[in-house]
Amino acid sequence: MNFITNILNSLGWYPTVFVLMLLESTVVPVPSEFVVTPAAYHAASGSLNVFLVILVATLGADVGASINYFVALYVGRPVIYRFANSKWGKMCLLNQQKVEKSEKYFDDHGVAATLTGRFVPVIRHLISIPAGLARMNYWKFLLFTTIGAGGWHSILAAMGWYLHAIVPENQLNEKIGEYAEYIKFAILGLVAIAAIYFAIRHWRKKRVQG
Repeated sequence: MNFITNILNSLGWYPTVFVLMLLESTVVPVPSEFVVTPAAYHAASGSLNVFLVILVATLGADVGASINYFVALYVGRPVIYRFANSKWGKMCLLNQQKVEKSEKYFDDHGVAATLTGRFVPVIRHLISIPAGLARMNYWKFLLFTTIGAGGWHSILAAMGWYLHAIVPENQLNEKIGEYAEYIKFAILGLVAIAAIYFAIRHWRKKRVQG
């Protein structure tokens, strides 16, 4: 992912983080860990403000997710599926199965999926599509997206800050890939626990009402 770091260095960190996170929240496969983490790595040296990195990344994610939301809201499922199965969709590493997977996640977890989905690989940048298809209240969608994206970017920023103390820059991308795997499995475990908790809570509530 050296090309991403080169872009960040040449075009300016804050605007590039914003644009790349905007793209990552649409259908463009930009790996956020290789954007936010290096930015936080440099923030640890004093050249950037780590809180601004998180803020800019989250604002970019909000804009990108909003684009997905409104496109899905106005064009509908058939057009979304046609794009996913098209040549352009495949260039974005997209297919109908991935969209359907994000819809199932949304159906299973409800509106809170727009928050928890920001932590789940593949689901992260597509969860805004089923939110738009379901006509979820936009302001609630934006709030949950902001919390979820902000939480995810904070984790990546913390990783970058930590890596600055133990890893030279020429080994950064390798270590990001290694640590990102650990984080991914830990988050998937937490999301699974949260899903079980809410499922049990919902079941108990229905049982009491019944």
